[in-house]
Amino acid sequence: MLKASSATQNLMDEHRVIERMLKILNVACEKLEIGEKVSPEVFAKAIDFVRTFADGCHHGKEEDTLFPMVEKHGLPRDRGPTGVMMMEHEQGRKYVRGLAEAVEKYSKGDKAVERAILENARGYVSLLSRHIPKEDTILYPLADRMLGPDEQEELLEKFEKIEMEKIGPGKHEYYLHMIKELENELGIVEMSGHEHE
Repeated sequence: MLKASSATQNLMDEHRVIERMLKILNVACEKLEIGEKVSPEVFAKAIDFVRTFADGCHHGKEEDTLFPMVEKHGLPRDRGPTGVMMMEHEQGRKYVRGLAEAVEKYSKGDKAVERAILENARGYVSLLSRHIPKEDTILYPLADRMLGPDEQEELLEKFEKIEMEKIGPGKHEYYLHMIKELENELGIVEMSGHEHE
């Protein structure tokens, strides 16, 4: 697990990793659009990352532990920030399902699905690019004001358990390495500040 001083800091650290994958997806789409060949493996790895790390682990932490805890403190789910975030998580899953279906056909040589790849990948990138700042600047600061140090500690412990159950030991490092490889493959220059993650 990425070592963090608080539960919300852990989630924000994970957002920085997810943003790197969004950039990879964006660049892959740009290349595909101008007629460059993009290996189906690039999209397959992105889907694996999104399903396991971004959705299973990161969104799992939010939906199973953080959201219920802030709701217990009186934050309403119905039309409240957690309800909106849950809807957006679900929308993201729809895009990823669409992308996975298209990539499967693409990997068998079907060029007609490129439009579906672009629509779903771009839809996901656009959704998450708006979603992440809402959590970083609205929901997490709200949670920090509501939750005491004991609750933050409890969340961090639960996060560790979720990581073990959802992705398993050593997977954080595996995904960071995979992101680095994809950035190299697509010619993405990594911005400073991520080298030591």
